Order: sequence, then structure tokens, then C-alpha cells
Amino acid sequence: MAKRKKIIVAGSLVLESVYPAVNSRDRTGVRTGKHKISSEAQRRMNAIYSYQKLELLLAANFTEGDLVCTLTYDDRHLPESRKAAEGKLKYFRQKLSAARKRRGETLIMFWNSEHRHGDGRWHHHCVINSTGNDYTEILNLWGQGEVEFTPLRVDREENYATLARYMAKEERERVGQRSWSYTRNARKPEVETYLVPNDEKLKPPRTAIVFEDTGDVQTEYGHYRFIKYLCASSSVARRRAHRRRR
Repeated sequence: MAKRKKIIVAGSLVLESVYPAVNSRDRTGVRTGKHKISSEAQRRMNAIYSYQKLELLLAANFTEGDLVCTLTYDDRHLPESRKAAEGKLKYFRQKLSAARKRRGETLIMFWNSEHRHGDGRWHHHCVINSTGNDYTEILNLWGQGEVEFTPLRVDREENYATLARYMAKEERERVGQRSWSYTRNARKPEVETYLVPNDEKLKPPRTAIVFEDTGDVQTEYGHYRFIKYLCASSSVARRRAHRRRR
């Protein structure tokens, strides 16, 4: 008997799940029971909501110390519409990308545009990869108001999930409108699914920060477990994902 394991690695963030593998030789009732367990385990792995997809993408592209910025407008530059606001942000993004390219550096950026809370003024939340000397350059290139800088925190209290929820919080103005965007060079999470022995155990690294752990959920058809944790580094996370290849 074997189990199926699914692992998602997004930078230093790891999601793992193990659950019974359905066998064509199983009786109908057993197959049905295993399918239910499998569905529950995979439901926890799937990024269903906008903020969950954003969380994984942020983790795949940014590390602690990268920049979380809020770009605001003064009265003279305040846009009158979403289209105008996003046009201004696009122009800023192009200037920042060009400035970095001249130095042989790249820009990875995630952003959203908001105006439906507080005093209703347009503003943008951005996450930008740090090159070590960004504050003055970003402030000068923005040039339309203030810029609030916060180094990215990744710990138990503040992390990719809390940032993603914050960036995806504003209600969309129309059906199908995406509340956030990112540059095309952004990395995607790595996803693998494969068979493992029936006695396979899930265990995060000793130094990991565990955000969620279902423990062993036992049923008459087998058990599943889901864990979500933060490794000390992305290299540790990748090594765990690639262990099966040895």
C-alpha cells in the first residue's frame, strides 16, 4: 500500500500533505472513502482565494528585508479614476525598471491600487525586491506624493499570509477584476505530487515556524496530514522537496 504526497515550495514557505493513494483494486466503498480523504487533503493545498494565491507568489519572490511600500498622491497629482491611477503607477514602474536595468539589476514588483476605504484617495501598495539602496531612488522616481517604506517581515506574527490578506482586502469594483498584479519575471511556486511508502511521516525541520498542522487525521480508510511551515531559507525548503530524487 502506498500514499500520495503533494508538496508546494514557494521560497522558504512549504506546504506538505500526505494521504491514501486510490488503488484500482480497492473495493468501491474503499475507493470512495479514499477519494474523500484525498479531496480534503488537497483542498488544504489548493489556493482557492485571491489572497492564498498571492501569499504563495509573494513567498516565491521575496525574502525578509525586501520592501513593502505605500505610494500616495498629493493634491496636485491625485488621479480621478482607476485607469488614471494605474497609468501613473505603470509609468513609475517603467522608470524604476529602466533605472535598474542600466545597473544590471532586475525589478520584481507586486502591487495593487486602492481607494475604497479611509478618505477615498487613490494609493498603491507595492512589494519590491531590494537592491540595497532603494529609498531615495523610489521616492524620486515616484515624485507624486509620499512613499511609506516598511521592510518585509517574515515571522509568526507578520508574514506572507498577513501581507497577502492586506493587499487583497479591498472589495473589487466589478466581477473578474483582479485586485493585484505583478511583473512578468516573477517566479512561480514549485509543485510536486508523487507516491511514498505507507509509513511516510510529515515532519517540518526542527527550526521551522509551523503555521498550520492538522496532525494525523485518522479514518477507517487511512489517514492524512497537512502542514504549512516556514524554513530558515529557500535552499532548505528546496532540499526537502527534492529528497525523493536521491
